[in-house]
Amino acid sequence: MKITLKLFATLGDYLPEAARQKNELPLEVAPSTTVAEIISRFNLPEKLVHLVLVNGAYVAHDSRLAHELQEGDVLAIWPPIAGG
Repeated sequence: MKITLKLFATLGDYLPEAARQKNELPLEVAPSTTVAEIISRFNLPEKLVHLVLVNGAYVAHDSRLAHELQEGDVLAIWPPIAGG
């Protein structure tokens, strides 16, 4: 099934170079793939995976192992960001 992975700010560096300009990557994944499996697949450091959304809905840290992605989902991940 197809999903879209979007990585923002410094996490964009974990995408293949060709996908970095748009900060998104279409992915073909197996049915029942979880959010945690995608995080692991891209070797995203746990301390940098702060805000996780699937189709704009927040996925809490303790739900990432069980949250299965569906056809057409958009998985967006942000690192912690500080500002003034």
